[in-house]
Amino acid sequence: MSDRPTRNTFIALTAVTATVAGAGLLLYGMIRKFDVAQANPAPKASASPSSAPAKPRQLTVLGAGDVIVHPPVWDQARLDSGGTGYDFSPILEHVSGTIAGADLALCHLETPVATAGAMPSGFPSFNVPPEVLDGLKKAGFDGCSTASNHLLDKGTDGLVRTLNAMEKAGLGNAGTARTAEEAATPKIYDVRGIKVAHLAYTYSTGSVKLPAGKEYMVSIIKPDVIKAAARKAKEAKADIVVLSMHWGTENQHEPNADQQRWATELLGSPDIDLILGTNTHSVQAMEKLGDKWVAYGLGNQVSRHSENLESSREGIMARMTLTETAPGKWSVTTAEAIPTWTEQTPKLRVIELPKYLANPALSAITRRFHQSTLDRISGYLRLRGGDKSGLVIVTSYSVSPSPSPSR
Repeated sequence: MSDRPTRNTFIALTAVTATVAGAGLLLYGMIRKFDVAQANPAPKASASPSSAPAKPRQLTVLGAGDVIVHPPVWDQARLDSGGTGYDFSPILEHVSGTIAGADLALCHLETPVATAGAMPSGFPSFNVPPEVLDGLKKAGFDGCSTASNHLLDKGTDGLVRTLNAMEKAGLGNAGTARTAEEAATPKIYDVRGIKVAHLAYTYSTGSVKLPAGKEYMVSIIKPDVIKAAARKAKEAKADIVVLSMHWGTENQHEPNADQQRWATELLGSPDIDLILGTNTHSVQAMEKLGDKWVAYGLGNQVSRHSENLESSREGIMARMTLTETAPGKWSVTTAEAIPTWTEQTPKLRVIELPKYLANPALSAITRRFHQSTLDRISGYLRLRGGDKSGLVIVTSYSVSPSPSPSR
């Protein structure tokens, strides 16, 4: 046998050499890849959409003016019911979409309600049909302030009867109480997890005085007491405190000295976020004090005073957008005023003026009258420079309006 390698041996050696070389190259590639990875780490995956910063919490609070059921108002409600009982819903139908569209809608019930079926009475000692509460609820209101100079017109029994009827109708209440414990407990609404406290106070109880030991039944304006109540509401986990004030000089469009002084002091409290004013039966200015808003007088939501002044037929719905601008810090980021008017013929109806004027079928004379009414209300709202501080006065709608009120 020859000592020279055979052809098969050569092929085998070549294969082994190739295998070893291949393994070396593979090992080198793995080491190189590791080194590159260490020197250039892969970028981290971008955050998922769910970890993006959440939008700040926000809600709208709507405040409307005095609800005063004078005889012509309940006469219309009786006609709208077909002559049996009272139906107040048609009177408020034209404004109900805006009311119901707010996250929290608050009105001011100025008078006590009677027992169902009892004969109602008007000024100077009101006792109105309780069906008005169903009408307010159906319109979209969540609650009302009740501290006023008329809620005691039928004494403490009338006050208790009114609050019982509001509770039955599903309406919240602020400003009056049946018991001392109820008076000491702030009314707090839960709006999509946001806690909104509603406080309400009046300058007077009118001609009827509270009996001794029952002073808690109606909240009287005392700034130190109000600030303490607001602090208590915040301690009860309220995120926002809305304060309703029954104050001012009737039929005047400028706030008086008391209103201005109280507004400045109360909005200076870190615990009060917004003031809604009632009682004047006339629209008053809206003003920004520091970074907070006061609506001095919302006018009347629905009424029919015997004097029948134009100013008593005017009102606004203040729609305030509050935003959590920092953890636990809420501010009004949009302040809007929506003018309203009480039509008296052919039927008594509360109309939302910008929506009403969007109806192309209005006659020229009707349009001119209602436009001048809207312009007049807008002028009152600007009296203290609210428009220069960002107040939005809603004067027109660019979308198709709801139908005009039923005639």
